[in-house]
Amino acid sequence: MDRPAPIGVGIQYNPEILDWFPFESLRVDLFEVLLDPFMGPLDGPTVFLPGARERLMDLRSRHLLLAHSNYGCDFGFGELADTPAVRRHVPMTRAIGSPWVANHSFYGDDSWLDIWSSPLQFSPREVRRVADRARRLQELYGVPLAHENAAYYLRTPGSTMREAEFMAELVAASGTFLHLDLHNIYANSLNLADFDIEDYLDTIPLDRVIAVHLAGGSWHDGLYHDWHDSPVPEPVWELLDWLLARVTPGAVILEYQGRCHHESTRLLDTGDEPMIVRDLARARAAWDKATAVRGAV
Repeated sequence: MDRPAPIGVGIQYNPEILDWFPFESLRVDLFEVLLDPFMGPLDGPTVFLPGARERLMDLRSRHLLLAHSNYGCDFGFGELADTPAVRRHVPMTRAIGSPWVANHSFYGDDSWLDIWSSPLQFSPREVRRVADRARRLQELYGVPLAHENAAYYLRTPGSTMREAEFMAELVAASGTFLHLDLHNIYANSLNLADFDIEDYLDTIPLDRVIAVHLAGGSWHDGLYHDWHDSPVPEPVWELLDWLLARVTPGAVILEYQGRCHHESTRLLDTGDEPMIVRDLARARAAWDKATAVRGAV
């Protein structure tokens, strides 16, 4: 599939903060929609939860929507046709008219859906297995599929490759794309002694990066966590500037969250609205500067 055209800057439309954050008053080019909170149960008759389709269609009438799949069990070991990704996320992505769909490069199956920080095994055998599923998934979606890199604390046993090497070989073998979470690679560089950001960015194919995530996190029990509960750290802004000087992705998307990750996550509330607006403005400035420079070349 062809690489999508650039869209601009947006924010994740997160139901956890919908009750107080004024999403629709923002100056954004898009909203990224987490499909899982709007998804009908697998043992039920509907693709969307009651009222969710109407809400998203109303939002779509005024804003471009991007689909993001968290708990799709895309790369577990069950039959692909039986996964939430195929049974729910594929028709949801089509319904909202998303130009591409992103998914987390995590394990997950029916018995274990708490898939945060459960990276794939980085091995040649898993490249082949995951690439086959990814290729079939992209065909079912009918739009580009972009793999998001994970934040994690330990490598999956049996890994023989670096994560960046694995992701590069995955998209080469499957014809899919990358959704580069800059905060995740920053978090991994703090938590993993052998994780090198410069090496990571030198290894992945930048021309396959079609979306970027920005976020902030917190320290807890000696580890830095991707909890989306703080301002975007300065090193992550530096990574964004570095990336935008070399490639124009389809979108740059900011993430903010409630307390779903961990009870120690700082719970965002109305007092955090200025922080979010400032981060959005800075992301917009970085995007506008980079695209102006590239357009002048």
